Amino acid sequence: MNIDTITPEDDPRNPSYNYKNIIMDHVENTDLFNSYIKSNSLKQDFKGTIWGEGPCYIPHKKMLIWSDIPNNRMLKLIDGNVSEFLNPSNFSNGNTLDNNSNLISCSHGGRCVHKIDDDLNIVTLVSEYSGKKLNSPNDVCVKSDNTIWFTDPPYGILSDYEGYPGKQEYGGNYVFKYDPDNNNLEIVTKELNRPNGITFSSNEKKLYVSDTGEGIKHLYVFDIDEKNNIYNKKLVYDFKPYFSDGFRSDIDGNIWTSAGKAIKCFNKDNELIGQILVPELVSNLEFGGVEGNILYITATSSLYSLELNQIGAKYK
Repeated sequence: MNIDTITPEDDPRNPSYNYKNIIMDHVENTDLFNSYIKSNSLKQDFKGTIWGEGPCYIPHKKMLIWSDIPNNRMLKLIDGNVSEFLNPSNFSNGNTLDNNSNLISCSHGGRCVHKIDDDLNIVTLVSEYSGKKLNSPNDVCVKSDNTIWFTDPPYGILSDYEGYPGKQEYGGNYVFKYDPDNNNLEIVTKELNRPNGITFSSNEKKLYVSDTGEGIKHLYVFDIDEKNNIYNKKLVYDFKPYFSDGFRSDIDGNIWTSAGKAIKCFNKDNELIGQILVPELVSNLEFGGVEGNILYITATSSLYSLELNQIGAKYK
């Protein structure tokens, strides 16, 4: 099958394939959520990805980058113009910034988490656990103490669509914490089936992780103690038949997440407060722009943006 001759939603390998004819349920937006929406006009900034993922805004460059996994490239948006950021990208997926504004990227192809500086120099940070290859790091977030937390499901090694076919070596799908200051890798949790998206709350006292295993389409939240242990797992929402793939916290601790052909928003009490409909299956999102009030949305073939009266957590 030639992925260049068919639309993404017509390809059975694409995550959007099973959702192309589904219509989203109505959600009654709360007054609070409506107050966050500055413009009801969803702007399409780009069309042409096969499965867009991992948006990350880089403030000192006034640039948004994101991954186009099956096309094995990363794109960038600057002043309304889109061009390639990195090609090939070794099938990059999730992206974030470390505390020195380096890009931290999950590489399906390299089965690793690596760092990319402003000159596009790439340094592998971690690729093994106990001498065995990681699966295919998927999504990543960085804490204020410099630790890098990432999920490691097998999606990038199941076929050649989002990486290279391979075997799971350490025998699980874990959430990890890597400390670049001492090169130490630790397991955060083993209890999720296929951990996917990951982010911290705005105060870093909670960790949000989605599970997209077979028959499990959940978003969970954990408390984090002073030693970076997580506990008190709670279900935020069951997204079936859709899934929560990527998400971010805003400055007030609300979680904005992909949710089928929509963005859903939950408050700190795990209550659904609103929804934004999107024309395509959504993978991920990011707060960006000079003021941190532009919501960038990666959907199957497109990048969208929406102006808000709210800002992302990293802009506090």
